[in-house]
Amino acid sequence: MKFLQYSVLPFLLVVVILSLSGSTLAHSHGDFLHCLSLHLANSSTISKVIYMRNNPSYSSVLNASIQNTRFSTPATPKPLAIITPLKTSHIQSTIYCSKKHGLQLRIRSGGHDFEGLSYVSEVPFVILDLLNFRAVKVDTKNKVAWVQSGATLGELYYGIAAKTKTLAFPAGICPTVGIGGHFSGGGYGMLIRKYGLAADHIIDAQLIDANGRILDRKSMGEDLFWAIRGGGGNTFGIVLAWKIKLVPVPAVVTVFTVNKNLEQNVTKILHRWQYIAHKLPDDLYVDVGITKVSSSQAGKKTVQVAFIALFLGVVDELIPLVQERFPELGLAKENCSEMSWAESVLYFGGAPRKSLDILLDKNVIPRTIFKAKSDYVKEPIPESGIEGFLSMFLEKEADFAAMLMVPFGGKMEEIPENELPYPHRAGNLFQASYIVGWRKEENAESGKYISWIRRFYSYMATYVSKSPREAYFNYRDLDIGSNNISGYTSYQQASIWGFKYFKSNFKRLVQVKTMVDPMNFFRNEQSIPPLSSP
Repeated sequence: MKFLQYSVLPFLLVVVILSLSGSTLAHSHGDFLHCLSLHLANSSTISKVIYMRNNPSYSSVLNASIQNTRFSTPATPKPLAIITPLKTSHIQSTIYCSKKHGLQLRIRSGGHDFEGLSYVSEVPFVILDLLNFRAVKVDTKNKVAWVQSGATLGELYYGIAAKTKTLAFPAGICPTVGIGGHFSGGGYGMLIRKYGLAADHIIDAQLIDANGRILDRKSMGEDLFWAIRGGGGNTFGIVLAWKIKLVPVPAVVTVFTVNKNLEQNVTKILHRWQYIAHKLPDDLYVDVGITKVSSSQAGKKTVQVAFIALFLGVVDELIPLVQERFPELGLAKENCSEMSWAESVLYFGGAPRKSLDILLDKNVIPRTIFKAKSDYVKEPIPESGIEGFLSMFLEKEADFAAMLMVPFGGKMEEIPENELPYPHRAGNLFQASYIVGWRKEENAESGKYISWIRRFYSYMATYVSKSPREAYFNYRDLDIGSNNISGYTSYQQASIWGFKYFKSNFKRLVQVKTMVDPMNFFRNEQSIPPLSSP
């Protein structure tokens, strides 16, 4: 790989960098920064790309996309530097210098990693933040788009909506989620039953590997292209951009939310939902969100179950369909709203619908402190089981807890589990995810909330998938296993968590990793390890 010619740095900058020497760690830090600075074009570029700890903007750049504030405390390990590349050569240089000076590289696009793995490490590390790689180019004629990994889902959706109301993309509903992490872990949203995952619609990609080579689908080969579509792009290289196939939607869709609580026979309605949701027509998606709310009785709490739906059609088609297939819900026309697909993203994401410009606001969704887990359910949970987990929401630690039940069936039933690394396809009624949050001032007591969600997860064991107990890679959970972050991780050790996320696809992912990154440069606590590594 050819790097940019070394530039002569201002004497003052060299002094600042070299002054960091004084210990082994500081010496490595200084050497890395000196290496990277020499590879950048000029000193004005350096100030826009390298943020050292003594830079006044360091903290604001670091915290700009930390979505889970559990990982923004004074005790959280901080990077030696944050690199915000302006062009591809800056990324190549960062890889080269990180390798040369033995620093781990954490790659961040949107900062939504549930365990903070894109911006936290227990060993010396630097962050490569792709915030400047956010271009979106939509081609409505060919129904495709190129989107860079640093863009958000909101920016992608805005780019599509600016050109057409009849094309969409089947990805998540949170507009601030970064493209890079979402796509590389599979990615799902309200169109999952109609069109499957985001990764199912990726048709090309641009990736920089551990040797600094820029590869597309043809040059990387089908094994690597398979691996980055669900196996984690931060394991195999840095995916710069993705070419995606857009999908057709009607100009008008219908949404609804129907809330039921413990006083409204919700246990029986939820039990019935399990038999219906995965068998509905593919154009209708009805998920479930469970939270604690205030009761109609003063001073008391109850559990609310929200049935939230997207229908690819108009309300007059939806009402008779639901009344026939799910009469227990009691859906009425006043529960429904018609809108465009892009507007529905704001509706489901909990964002104001005043203007589609809100899709571009990276702060539209409040930052929270949380711990999350996930499961897959293959058989209906009996009413007694439902009563049990609903009752746990009345515990005091569950004030900011939620459970989401995402129906499968439809397209997900048609795709083989080895088509992509994401294996959770046919045979699943729904995906269940659990989340618990707490107030910032309660951070010192976070243990009791994490204990609550672990007890909840333990309770659910009877009713979910087994051998392995499956989990969704994009909902990272270090409780299910992790790598040795410094040193060798065996296949056997990584299999503990790997088979939960990927089932038998984990074996192929390890083979691909061994082929493309045998020295395990791209690594974190849950990255795919090679069969042997230093």
